Amino acid sequence: MRWASEGRVAVVAFTAAALRVTEASAADEDPSRGRVDGDVSVAVGAGIAVASSGARAGADLRARYLETAGVFATYEDGAVIGAKVDPVRVVAAGLEVRPLFLFRWLKGFETSRARFDLAVDSMGLELGAVFSQPAGAAFASVAGLQAGAGVELPMLPSATGPWIELHGGVRWSDDALGSGEVHGPVDRSAYLVVTLAWHQVFTVHVVDVGDRAAY
Repeated sequence: MRWASEGRVAVVAFTAAALRVTEASAADEDPSRGRVDGDVSVAVGAGIAVASSGARAGADLRARYLETAGVFATYEDGAVIGAKVDPVRVVAAGLEVRPLFLFRWLKGFETSRARFDLAVDSMGLELGAVFSQPAGAAFASVAGLQAGAGVELPMLPSATGPWIELHGGVRWSDDALGSGEVHGPVDRSAYLVVTLAWHQVFTVHVVDVGDRAAY
């Protein structure tokens, strides 16, 4: 029964090899999905902003440290798409915080579903200044406050790549905040911005510029 003995040896050898491949694949899987390949990520996007009084074309730029906290700047222009909307143009800039990623990753709460993890960890809060241009007025002539939240959906199972972004909230003018009176969408307006963006992770050693990447 030599052939049977050799067959058993071959099966055992194949099974051991398969287990080693499986274990290696599991060990190589990055639960951060590439988010800690660098310390800074940049997102650049374009899309459409839907507000209380109409729609505007939108552009979005964001920079984040460890995918957790960062800054953003947005520009919306109704004239670009020929929309009759008030305000015609809006510029906003501020800070955003996304607290879930580091907590979930360090606690081992990441799942085997890369897109799900990336989407959940992208949820964050935003606060910043907004400058609006009412119809017939000068550019950025009305200052105010913007507060919102966002979630982003990856098209690939990795941090670097194309994403669909959704950011929304409420904007108030300084006059509305001071007096409590609202005379139109320039004083208070809800908004939702949908953009198609590219996210890129970089290593720039923000904390310690003396660090060097290990190769």
